[in-house]
Amino acid sequence: MPAPAHLDPRLLRAFLAVAEELHFTRAAARLYVAQQALSRDVRRLERELGAELFVRTTRQVTLTGDGERLVPYARRALQAQDDLLAAFGQARPLLVDLNSPGLVTGRRVLHRARALAPELELMARYESGLTGAAAEMVAGRLDCSFGRFAGLDPALRAGLDHQPVRFEPMAILLPEDHPLAEKSLVPLSALAGETVYAGAGNPRTPEWTDLARRLFEERGIELAAPAPLAIGDEEFQRIMAKTRNPILAVVDFPAMPRTVLRPLVDPVPLSPVSLVWRKGLVHPAFDALRRAAAEVSAEERWLRRPADGWIPAMDSASMRVHN
Repeated sequence: MPAPAHLDPRLLRAFLAVAEELHFTRAAARLYVAQQALSRDVRRLERELGAELFVRTTRQVTLTGDGERLVPYARRALQAQDDLLAAFGQARPLLVDLNSPGLVTGRRVLHRARALAPELELMARYESGLTGAAAEMVAGRLDCSFGRFAGLDPALRAGLDHQPVRFEPMAILLPEDHPLAEKSLVPLSALAGETVYAGAGNPRTPEWTDLARRLFEERGIELAAPAPLAIGDEEFQRIMAKTRNPILAVVDFPAMPRTVLRPLVDPVPLSPVSLVWRKGLVHPAFDALRRAAAEVSAEERWLRRPADGWIPAMDSASMRVHN
């Protein structure tokens, strides 16, 4: 079999992790990928090289002769790639969209990534919504963002990849004199007959509006008509104060004057949040960002769904995927 003209460095990293750990589960944890994805990458590398690299039994994993022969070549190739990326990575920072300045999930991950790789530069950007950010990522003007991956248009998803980070409980932002403001928790059924704002008409956030529409249907909750597109917190607060509509939000939504934020219950609606990036992204800070997302998510148990949690079926499938 002729040698392949090109080898994806990801396949070599998968091989080397297994070769050093001699254990697929530990190697997958080290790379922050699912074991199934790691096994798939190793099998693909074996096909491309036309060689069996590991002997696998139910009790152990060992290198074959070809596997042992590949180890030093893989190390040299990956070191050369790391050196190249380090050199060119100094030319620009990794651009990470956090949607809005007050939101917690992306900011926590970004802060952890900066602590993990203090020698690298990760810069925050604020694109308002994942759809807006996705267009910038596909165009190469932005590297990563956070949001509801399954809610993106399929044409946008085709150029992107993602890593589930959080099932974020949703909440309702109410005028402080609203009858429901006296409740510490607001049952979804209590919103029947209300008109709730969820970004309708905002071209940057249709994935959020779609999530709201799925939540509201058959519950008697009306989706508020599009409001004038407000840029910046001050303008958003001014427009919302005029309409006085309750606003669908998440539990970590930043405070607004003369409003109260109340968690939604019965069931607890969840906003599925992923770290999203352009396929083929190569940057020395990117591994630190993915590692940070995995660490913070695990520490905070962000991917543990409450027993009465609600998300659309399409999001359940998407949030089971780890690349």
